[in-house]
Amino acid sequence: MSEHRPVVGYAPGVYDLFHVGHLNILARAAAACDRLIVGVVTDDVVLKVKGQPPVVPFEERLEIVRAIRHVDEAVPDPFRDKFDCWEALRFDVLFKGDDWRGTERGRKLEADLAGVGARVEYFPYTIQTSSTALRKLISVPS
Repeated sequence: MSEHRPVVGYAPGVYDLFHVGHLNILARAAAACDRLIVGVVTDDVVLKVKGQPPVVPFEERLEIVRAIRHVDEAVPDPFRDKFDCWEALRFDVLFKGDDWRGTERGRKLEADLAGVGARVEYFPYTIQTSSTALRKLISVPS
């Protein structure tokens, strides 16, 4: 009889202006693996990728995510390329919003992870409850 190897999941994100869409992704991710690691993207990477800093500073975002009951471990994510996260953490499945599905970055990530026996699982992106929408609602420049 083979021994069950725990499935390690990884859910990277900015988690700025934490909202119910973030919570839903983390709850779904936790239900789909045995151990959930959440990567909180560092401020410098957010600035490079999105062209603006997050509203909530990194240390506070990390503390918020660590307090979520679905999260087994929260770590800094200093990587733009999420395959570099796999190199550091060796997870089995990476959870992303489905806004990545079919994109060049998404296809590359899927191929890179498949090459090491890992995969990407997409969850529906919560358009009506996003940090971008919240930023506009409270008039924070986006």
